[in-house]
Amino acid sequence: MKIRLLWVGKSQEEWLKNGIEEYRRRIGRYFPLEISEVREEKGAEAEAMRQKECERLEKALSRGSRLILLDERGEELTSPQFADFMGRYRDSGTQELAFAIGGAYGFSQSLRSRAHHSIALSRMTFTHQMVRLFLVEQIYRGCTILNNEHYHH
Repeated sequence: MKIRLLWVGKSQEEWLKNGIEEYRRRIGRYFPLEISEVREEKGAEAEAMRQKECERLEKALSRGSRLILLDERGEELTSPQFADFMGRYRDSGTQELAFAIGGAYGFSQSLRSRAHHSIALSRMTFTHQMVRLFLVEQIYRGCTILNNEHYHH
């Protein structure tokens, strides 16, 4: 199974890019990982920006991807539950598991209807930049849990 991360805008802070790259490298021991950054929309009404960004996210998806939205209204999972979640997709023959992080105005209804699942990292609010780092760390943690390694204890 391949994992694809999709998000709106570029990662900006150097320390953040370094953290994402570190976990990307670690995840590579378990799954191929690809990150797709789509252009952030500016200067329009919120709904128009959301629509354009979500169209770009959808175009970045591979055919047959299983789309998972990172959304504050999504299901909260513990790290072991998240590992099981990834494991079920892996074991069912999923070719690509795609996690999407929307822009400042979230996801369009059309992208929500295309999604297979929606998960929340927390009920707390985080910047979209920080969510990227938290997501790659949790994917790595999930990989180590699935492989009975000692990272998660």
